[in-house]
Amino acid sequence: MRVSALVSVALAVVSSLAAAEKKPLTAEDIWTIQRVGNPVVSPDGKTAVFPVTIYDMEADRGNADLWTVPLAGGTARHLTTNKASESSPAWSPDGKRIVFVSKREDDKAAQLYVMPVDGGEPERLTDMPLSVSSPKWFPDGSRIAFVSTVIAGQETLEATKKAVEAREKNKVKARVTENRLYRYWDHWLTDGEYPRIFVVDVATKKVTDLLPGSKRIFGLDEGSGSYDISPDGAWIAFEANSAPEPYRVWNPDIFLVSVSGGEPKNLTAGNPAEDKNPVFSPDGKSLAYGVEKKADGWPDQTRLAVLDLASGTTRVLTEDFDNSAGGWSWTPDGATLVFQSEARGRGNLYAVSARGGAPREIFHGGTAAGARVTRDGRVVFATSALSRPADIAVVGMDGKGLRTLTNFNDALVARLDFGPVEEMTFAGAGGEPVQMYVVFPPGFDPKKKYPLVQLIHGGPVGTFGDSFGYRWNPHAFAAPGYIVAMVNFHGSSSFGHAWIESILGAHPDKPFTDVMKATDFLIAKGYVDENHMAAAGGSYGGFLVDWIEGHTDRFKALVSHAGVYDLLGQSASDGTYGRQHSYGGYPWTNLENVEKWSPNRYAANFKTPMLILHGERDFRVPVTQGLELYGVLTAKGVPARLVYYPDEHHWILKGQNSKHWYGEVLAWLGKYLK
Repeated sequence: MRVSALVSVALAVVSSLAAAEKKPLTAEDIWTIQRVGNPVVSPDGKTAVFPVTIYDMEADRGNADLWTVPLAGGTARHLTTNKASESSPAWSPDGKRIVFVSKREDDKAAQLYVMPVDGGEPERLTDMPLSVSSPKWFPDGSRIAFVSTVIAGQETLEATKKAVEAREKNKVKARVTENRLYRYWDHWLTDGEYPRIFVVDVATKKVTDLLPGSKRIFGLDEGSGSYDISPDGAWIAFEANSAPEPYRVWNPDIFLVSVSGGEPKNLTAGNPAEDKNPVFSPDGKSLAYGVEKKADGWPDQTRLAVLDLASGTTRVLTEDFDNSAGGWSWTPDGATLVFQSEARGRGNLYAVSARGGAPREIFHGGTAAGARVTRDGRVVFATSALSRPADIAVVGMDGKGLRTLTNFNDALVARLDFGPVEEMTFAGAGGEPVQMYVVFPPGFDPKKKYPLVQLIHGGPVGTFGDSFGYRWNPHAFAAPGYIVAMVNFHGSSSFGHAWIESILGAHPDKPFTDVMKATDFLIAKGYVDENHMAAAGGSYGGFLVDWIEGHTDRFKALVSHAGVYDLLGQSASDGTYGRQHSYGGYPWTNLENVEKWSPNRYAANFKTPMLILHGERDFRVPVTQGLELYGVLTAKGVPARLVYYPDEHHWILKGQNSKHWYGEVLAWLGKYLK
């Protein structure tokens, strides 16, 4: 008994020391995390390739290398080690080579490279004047399709190359347009550049343009658009905006073009709303794609549908599934489709019969991304959670046998002291149940009182999900000793479409009520210090923070990142489609309602100290929104601080800037909450 007691004491001491060695998450830690990308499965279903990004803070840049891991389990293998990043890997049909995108020493733009899986130097396949993306092998392995851009009127690659060189030398940098859509996120769309799908012959390196003369813009959310090659290699289906310049409406459709040439055929011209992400069935007779039903920028849900190519008829598979589908892929037998969907703040995986029926859940909890089905019926994907960075995992189609295949950040996470995370539900606006995640500080004691920080997500069609974040990591906010609330207020995605539509025409009304009721709910728990509370948000979250500024003085401090201050000013945004639905009208149809819900109309009530952060290259919420708010606060005498990033856009993406951002935000909160 004496020995047992001594062993127990020793174990307790060791456990205590281990706990003492742990530390709260910092911004520096966030940038040492290895960021694991989505997997791509080999043709034999035995191996996955995926990118892993490591950041060099001294150089202030990230470097993504390719790794492979056996799906049966085993050690992950480093495939590329070049100082240039590699992305978008794709296996050759025989599984012996991998093509990827990289911009190496002599490249003026990102190019295609191919390398043997068992080792050897990569070979450059293309010499395109502008960057390439999205490579896909043809079934016979002799050719690779990819996306790149050309300059209008310069149909040959040599002509485009000369036009790019002339543009760089031109002293006049004016932007001229008559289009409704003329810039996107952080770049202008006025250079006459249009995306095309090209094919390169692997042996000869000859490049062919499959869409000569096309001026269609591909899906902006996918960056370069989405497309797929038919199993027989004869056709390519792709997503592109069907509306010509000046792009008065935004209506992506699914097009089909022959690899041997010819005019593309619009397969979904009858639908005035969005159609997206076509994927051929294994027999080539059908296309799975996403369809929306409400046009003109309405925040509609994406339904998974199957188009029969012979008859032209479409069968919607998820009409009764009340959340958006995404990232679908076929099982090898063509009988089932696997897709991803947010549900109540989690990114789950589902399977649905290609003939219809209720989807069944095959992965729940955390967040899944990049799911792919193997030949033997397993699903490989990247998964993360609020307290766990992404890794590669595999699960059976029946939802059983879940295994994590990689452990890139286990050693780092073992040294971090993450506070507890709890999911809660409370009565929000109209008495309806509202979900939120609450992240507690390390060492949380429910008998004590802590400052509260309400984090407010963007969108508003977005969600605080059970996934690991880098820009607004709640554990970094909780680390100084704060309770962090993450409310999925009315208007958030993953709670059904009626929930999304419930705030249209009164954008801040119910979300503001939800945040305040969440605050009261947590105060009633007994562990929140109601005299020391703050709210912080970005994009729509910044808009709601700006609304809070004029409608309550219960918070000691506010943080508005890229927040909308003046709704009328959002006519300068890169995306003006659908704002009439969000704001309850256009300025010329219902000005009274637009102004009613605009934070700037309530400046007389401003009194809470506010930190304002904005990037010069933010085209989604133009920087003047933040500057105008700062000007009003300082003129009124309200304590305010402006943090301006000339080299960032809507998000803070550079490592050094991110560390600075966290420092500014946490220092501002500390000034008023400590």
